Amino acid sequence: MQTFNQNMQAYKTQLALGKIQKAYAGLMEYFRYLRVYFKDQYPDHFVSSNIYYGYMDMTYFSFSSAPLKNRKLKSAIVFVHETCQFEMWLAGVNRDVQKQYCKLIRESDWKKYHIGSTDKGVDYIVNHILLAAPDFSDLDALTKQIEVGALAFIHEIEKFIIDQNIAED
Repeated sequence: MQTFNQNMQAYKTQLALGKIQKAYAGLMEYFRYLRVYFKDQYPDHFVSSNIYYGYMDMTYFSFSSAPLKNRKLKSAIVFVHETCQFEMWLAGVNRDVQKQYCKLIRESDWKKYHIGSTDKGVDYIVNHILLAAPDFSDLDALTKQIEVGALAFIHEIEKFIIDQNIAED
């Protein structure tokens, strides 16, 4: 295991190359564009006013429907930095809601998405990889792929909720 000082030296070396800063700035600019795109295209959905930029672990904004919000759920478009992939996450508004839905999904026969654990530090009920290898050379096509995947994910979650007769709060 490397020491903090060794990691900082490696960090300094990588930053000196200049590529990490440019890639990160480009990614954050694209993420800001993506949030505004979803806000403009889907005024009937809930899009967070802020982006969580993270600590180079994940960057996300929430994009949810009324049926999810009315059941104390939220979905998010997430970029996972370590794997460099886009995902959709379903989360509860708090840990209790999250545990309740994890249990409900585990006890059902629904196996559509990966179910998270209720361990501390797990921030989703279910997650789904939208794009495992995003192509940043055509941002319009990338946006469309994320859009199609995000809408399908939300639709599937809503269908599960309706099939389970989960009432609104």
